[in-house]
Amino acid sequence: QVQLVESGGGSVQAGGALRLSCAASGRTFSKFGMGWFSQAPGKEREFVAAVSWTGGSTYYADSVRGRFTISRDGAKNAVYLQMNSLKPEDTAVYYCAADSRLRPIVPRAGEYDYWGQGTQVTVSS
Repeated sequence: QVQLVESGGGSVQAGGALRLSCAASGRTFSKFGMGWFSQAPGKEREFVAAVSWTGGSTYYADSVRGRFTISRDGAKNAVYLQMNSLKPEDTAVYYCAADSRLRPIVPRAGEYDYWGQGTQVTVSS
């Protein structure tokens, strides 16, 4: 089992930046691929970014590539999402998720086993 707790959400103006953090409990964090997903009101949960369980690969949705950066810190059992040049359309609840199956990055919400409770990001124009 693993528990995920997100933090760092908030309200910013367009063009601003936020850094989301996800703290993971459990000794097997290093074996999990980690991802960030977003869900806006009335919409399905969407893939944002992911980092492989080795930490050697990252993958981004087209809408955030070049603006967002995902990273992980094994010593702290944490994964981060640096969000720069934020746009109003980035407004959503952001969820951290873990994939326990030791495989390349899978950018689909249904393939992740564990989820955090989410943190709200609001970007105003």
